[in-house]
Order: sequence, then structure tokens, then C-alpha cells
Amino acid sequence: MIVFHENKKLFHLSTRGMSYIFGVGGYLQNLYWGEPVNAEDCVELMEVNFHSSFDPDTNLDREEFTCWNGRSFAEPCLKLQQGVESVVFTEFAGWEIFNRQDRVQTLRITLEDKVREFQLILEYVVYEELDIISRKAILNNIGSPLMIENFQSAALSLPQLERPFMRYVTGKWAGEFVINDAPVNTGVFTMQSKRGMTGPHFNPSFAVYEEGATEQNGNVWFGQLAYSGNWKISVEKTIFDNIRVTGGMNDSDFFKTLGQGESLETPEFFFGFSDGGFGGMSRKLHSFQKAHITTTSKPRRVLYNSWEATTFDVNVKEQMKLADKAASMGVELFVVDDGWFGERHGDNAGLGDWTPNAGKFPNGLGELISYVNGLGMDFGIWVEPEAVNPDSCLFRAHPDWIYHIDGVEPMQSRNQYVLNISLKEVREYLLDMLRSLLAQNNISFLKWDMNRMITDLGSCDGVDHRELWRAHVDALYEIWDTLRREFPQVELETCAGGGGRIDLGILKYADQSWPSDNTDPYERLFIQEGFTNFYNPGIMMCWVTDTHPSYRRSGRRDISYKFRSAMCGGLGIGSNIGNLTAEELSLYTSHIDEYKSIRHIVQNGRLYRLLSPGNSPVSAVQYISESDEESVVFAFLHSQKFGDPCKRLKLQGLSKNSRYLVQAAGSEESNRIYYGSTLMHIGLPLSLKGDFDSALLQIKKLEE
Repeated sequence: MIVFHENKKLFHLSTRGMSYIFGVGGYLQNLYWGEPVNAEDCVELMEVNFHSSFDPDTNLDREEFTCWNGRSFAEPCLKLQQGVESVVFTEFAGWEIFNRQDRVQTLRITLEDKVREFQLILEYVVYEELDIISRKAILNNIGSPLMIENFQSAALSLPQLERPFMRYVTGKWAGEFVINDAPVNTGVFTMQSKRGMTGPHFNPSFAVYEEGATEQNGNVWFGQLAYSGNWKISVEKTIFDNIRVTGGMNDSDFFKTLGQGESLETPEFFFGFSDGGFGGMSRKLHSFQKAHITTTSKPRRVLYNSWEATTFDVNVKEQMKLADKAASMGVELFVVDDGWFGERHGDNAGLGDWTPNAGKFPNGLGELISYVNGLGMDFGIWVEPEAVNPDSCLFRAHPDWIYHIDGVEPMQSRNQYVLNISLKEVREYLLDMLRSLLAQNNISFLKWDMNRMITDLGSCDGVDHRELWRAHVDALYEIWDTLRREFPQVELETCAGGGGRIDLGILKYADQSWPSDNTDPYERLFIQEGFTNFYNPGIMMCWVTDTHPSYRRSGRRDISYKFRSAMCGGLGIGSNIGNLTAEELSLYTSHIDEYKSIRHIVQNGRLYRLLSPGNSPVSAVQYISESDEESVVFAFLHSQKFGDPCKRLKLQGLSKNSRYLVQAAGSEESNRIYYGSTLMHIGLPLSLKGDFDSALLQIKKLEE
């Protein structure tokens, strides 16, 4: 709900479990963000807080949207090009509230700079039932051209905390979504990407919390930026202990000229508050994402991807053999990865020539697709449209279509360049190619990959290179949006060498994501823990793959352990299934059937992270169905010392007075019945032993 207390000049944005309050004085001042409070009691917080002639009003640290003007020295949200003209002074000019039928309200605050003749719109969207608010800013230029150097989405001010900490995730290729917890010290800590995409190194998500917060308890302030290009989130603690989080497009190498009558809009910055620790934070984010971001209602199909079986040595006959095996196991989606197109026999040629290789597919893709469909499976395919090999027909015909700086040899990475999709002709080429591919073939799934960062920003049309960073993202969204509208039956997966492009911006168009190329079942538990802190597990694809004897992780070979790790999200198979023994094939089949029986709980239910893989020899996660009638628990023993038995596992989220039937998958022990209070306060016994053992427990509420 949005209320303007006109007599107090206060705006109160409230959800079921959060208040966000700011006032209108000489400037917009954030007054409070956290647990629900009475807004009118906050009016005294607007009083000038004088410290000295050096800091005549420390409340300037809490300005709702700081424009660089030499008076406030907090991280700015808007900064124009250097010079006298860069000074910005905005005045409050009005407000509007818009209502939607789904109990979602929008507030628009209008600020004006009458000297430079522009309007600054601050937009707030309140998702009352889901405990989430979003912010963005819109700049409408009325006067002469504006040269913009920095334009952030929002600044969020937190209450003063005694011992504030923050949580964020970092990573690298094959090691994404690693959880970091660190104190918030005086100064500025910045997470960012300057690589043209979200990147695996940081993710545009944050949580600030009071020392002592856990999975179940504690106050947590959190947020996520919906942007897939260069981004920045800064957490600043001033000398007066004011904490604010500023987020938006990265101002590093950013520039935009805004002509008269033109507008510029920032990405959305979503935020919320949890008094139920990190678990409460995650469940709020997951519920919101399922309702308003990744809104697909279809279940994630069990897929098979043939990459590890064939790599680039793709041909129709071998793919048919793999399809036979996949269908016999119960796979629902058969995906052909890299190597099907052009002269693609390695990673050094063919990228950009998106027609089937005549030697590998003499009758086109249709022959294989018909065969796969005849086996009862859908067909999917891998593409990397933003990149091109120098050794390709596309590059030889259009060398000017890549990002390049005149007179400088462009950098290759993985033997490829990046196409300048900000050029209309390049976008049209890619869309025509994708339309042809999808219209001529019964393809129901695209795995969209991107295996390098963007470099050599420059264009044949003379556009300022600093404007290309955003232009690339806008073009990418345009292409994905077109595909969604024209081919609604085709599901899209976002992948960038693993988890290099996962954020709420691209997820508005994607059905699922590929968090990491690392499919080791033990290390994936860490990646999946970090991922689910901020993202819904229903879009998190997890594969079962081979473990070669020479592999450094050769100890993790138990098939059940691999499957149970991969069942924690959307299940995929990447093994060379042509080499499976009859016994292994039977195990794969039974685990796939097992997953299908619980898929609705894992993908659509509520997640509770019971034990972290980093803090205990046992890790465990629990999912509870939307109806609260079913639950499933995955438990993993990584290493057993001195023969110590596992401690009882305490569950969460159950009804304490209800009785539950607990069934252990693959166990010959009789089923057991417990009260919810017993399961949550005493716990379940675990019979895990040795190294890399696992258990799957299915729990059903009994009728009273």
C-alpha cells in the first residue's frame, strides 16, 4: 500500500512485513526501511542533523536520490558531464499513485531542474502481498542536450546498525555463486561488472544484516538489480554510521547524450526486508520471481544434452543412438549442443554460420528431430548468436559487424569476436536466422550461450563507444523479447560459459538458467546454495555427468549421490549414456522416475536450507509443496570421521500438530510417522555412512 501523509509530507510504502518511508523537505529524505512502523512517528527524523561547519546536515547521507551538485558527498545517483553545467539541483514537483488489480501499486515522484530543464521521475512499485518493492528512475529532457556520466537506479538507506554485515556472491568460471559474508566498514564497498554482461565474478544481489543473523533468524535487508550489462552496487557506510546501497548501470566508461524530448530509463532495483534470516529472504525472493519475473508455469523437463558424449563430433547417426538411450531412461527433452552447424569441428571455426553442417546432417536437422519426436521426446538446440569466429562465412562477408577499434587488431577470446548487435542490420540477420531455424524445425528449446566478455568497444557507424555498453544489452533484450512473442512455445535458457549471465533482467525472458559448467555433485552443492540465496531453484538446471578415473574429483562417482545433488533444481543428464552398463541404465531410469514424482515440489515449492555444505560434514535442503501437503528432503554426507553417526536432522516449515509419513527412497526400512513438532525440534535420524553418501526423504501430511 502507498499512502501520502500530506500534513506530514511523508510517503509510506508498506507491504505485509515491511515499511519504506521517505519525506519531502528541502530534498527527498529516506527516513526508514525495515519492519512495519507507524509512518507519522517518523516526521521528527526529517529535522536537520547539524554536526559542524564541515557537515551541516548529516541527513544528506540519506537522500533518496542524490544528484551530484557539490553539496551531498554520498555516492551519486545522477551526474552530468564535468563543468558548471554538471551541477544538478532538483525540486519536488508532484506525485501520482496508480493502482493495479493484483494489489500492486505504483508511485511516481516528479523532480524538476528548472535551470537545465529536465524532469527526473522516481518510480516505486509496491508488491504488497510478496513483500517486495522496486525502484527505477526516468530522465526526461525538455531543454538542450544533456551529457550523462552516471545514472543509477536508486539509493537505499538502512537504519543504523550496531554491527552490520553484508552477504554477496562471487565466482569465476566453474566456481560461481560462492557466498561471502563480511563486515560493513566505514567507506565504500563496490560489486560490479565492466565486462559487458552480468559476469560470474559478482552477481547484482546483496544482503545487509545484523551480526548473528542465521538461516532462520535475524533482520536482513536485501536487493537485486535487473540488468545484464555493466552494473554496479555500492554499499557505503558514512562516518556517521549511515548505511546506503546504491545500484544501477556501471558509470565506468558510461556516457549518454540525451537530446531534447528524449528520455533515459534505468534498470529496476528490487528490494525487501526479512526478519526470518537468510531463509526468509530467499523465500520472499523466490515467491516474487515466480510471480513476476520467471512466470512460466511449465515444469522443467528432464533433459539430455549430448555435449559430453560427442563434443564437436556431432552426426545424425550417433545422435540417434544417444536419443534411443535417452528415451529409454525417461528423458523428455533431447538437446544437441555445439558442433551441429557450419564448418564447426572445433572452437576455431564456423561460429556465426547457423545452418546445419551438410556432412553431419545430410538431410538437415529435420531427420533427427523427427526421430527424437517419434521417441516421445522434445528437441532442443544450442546457439551462441552474439559471437563469431574469424574463420566463418559470416565474418568473411561482414568483418565490420564485430566490435572493433579503428586501426587496432581486435582481441580474440576462445577464437571468437563479439558481434555488434547494436547495429540494426546485425540484429535483423540474427533474428532472420533464428526465425528460420525455429520456423523450419520443430525445436522447443534454445540454449543461448555466450563464451566470452565484450571487448574492443567501437563501431563502424561512429557511435561513441561508451554508449555501446548499454546498446548491446538493449539489443539483446529486443531479440529475446521478439523470440518470446513470435515463438511462445520455445523455451529459452540463459547460459554464459555457465553462470555468467544470470540476473533479473535476462530472467524476464528466460525459462531456466545454467548456473555453472561445474557439474561435480559435491561442488555443485556449494554453487546451488549460493544461487538459491537469491534465485529461485525452479530455474536452476543441474546435470548428472560422468566422472573419469583420471579426474581430480574421481571419488564422487556414486550415481545416487550425483542424481540427488542434481535433483535439487531442474534435472538434466550430460553423461555419455552410450557407455552405460545395463545396471547403470536401470539406476538412471529409476532416479529419473523418482525425480518426476517430486518435481512439482522442488520446482514450485518453498526451499529451506537446513545445513550448509560449508559448515558441516552433512548438508541438507528441504522443499515444501505449495499445498503444504508434501515435502522432500535431500541430505548429503561428504565425509565421515571416526565412524561418528550423523546427528538427527531438524526440518522446518511443517505444521507442528500435524502427523507426517516419512519415506526414505531406496530404503528397506519401514515407513515412519512423526508429528511436525517432532520433526522440527527433535529431527529425523539419518543412516548415512562413509564418504559421499546421500538420502532422499519424501514426507506426506496425513489427514487428521
